[in-house]
Amino acid sequence: MSVPTVFFSGGAGFIASHTIPILLERGYRVRIFDNMLRGDRAMVEELAATGMVDLVEQDVRYGGAVQNAMKGCTHAIHFATVSINKSIADPYESIDINVTGNHNVFAAAADHGVKRLVFASSASVYGDPEKLPMHEDDRLDPLTPYCISKRMGEDLLGFYQRTKGLSWLALRFFNVYGEGQKIEAYYTSVINTFLRRIRTGEPPVIDGRGEQSMDFVHVRDIARAVVSALESERDNMPINIGTGIDTSIAQLAKILIAAVGVDMEAQFNPRDVLVSRRAADINRAREVLGWEPAVSVEQGMAELVRNAR
Repeated sequence: MSVPTVFFSGGAGFIASHTIPILLERGYRVRIFDNMLRGDRAMVEELAATGMVDLVEQDVRYGGAVQNAMKGCTHAIHFATVSINKSIADPYESIDINVTGNHNVFAAAADHGVKRLVFASSASVYGDPEKLPMHEDDRLDPLTPYCISKRMGEDLLGFYQRTKGLSWLALRFFNVYGEGQKIEAYYTSVINTFLRRIRTGEPPVIDGRGEQSMDFVHVRDIARAVVSALESERDNMPINIGTGIDTSIAQLAKILIAAVGVDMEAQFNPRDVLVSRRAADINRAREVLGWEPAVSVEQGMAELVRNAR
């Protein structure tokens, strides 16, 4: 019997580095498709040494390259993307990579008849939520080219499902963090800024009252969700992947101070702040994927602090 093979765009990135080892344990071969501009080459070489991972160093904007690399693949994971803050600075590149790239991967997956495609969508498709927790059927209001392209990706998957029978799941990731993340990453910049100050004996400075919140979900939990989505019996829907807990910026500062083990209080910089809050309704993830988050924010942040020493 032939070995199932996963086409993995953006497979040299942070979340992929935690996902691919699980895929290998479960008997998959992995074909990483990545332009390596931000990819971790040392990690890819280490994985390639297993004999079960190969790298196609190419760009998702080139449809022919995607079609060729998809040959012989039974499954696909599409992570290649341009980040939120970069999409605001350069909407042209963002639309080019995120929209054209999405389409090239989905079309190739449909043409080659892959059994399942898993798409990294984002909680940012909701915009500023009207209520918490955020449910998959809530109104979508994506605000930046990145968020718009994620919503568009979900709609395109629906098109290929209806016209070519493509089986897909779109995972709406909330605020991913964990070991190995680039420090300039949009959602972790607040973690890193606070940590830098705490370590040098300066208290973290919080704008407003620190009521803004995020749903921080650990990368190991994300990786498990991706593999569960690849193997789930149910398909063709978006699924929130978060913890269901909204951690305010003020709470985050306390958690990090405790993790470093120093005695200090955060400072508040009184000013008007647009308070946005996030927390995922994760019932669908439980029902469809049999998935639950296993790493608490306290545990994950403590680990981050230990490993960053």
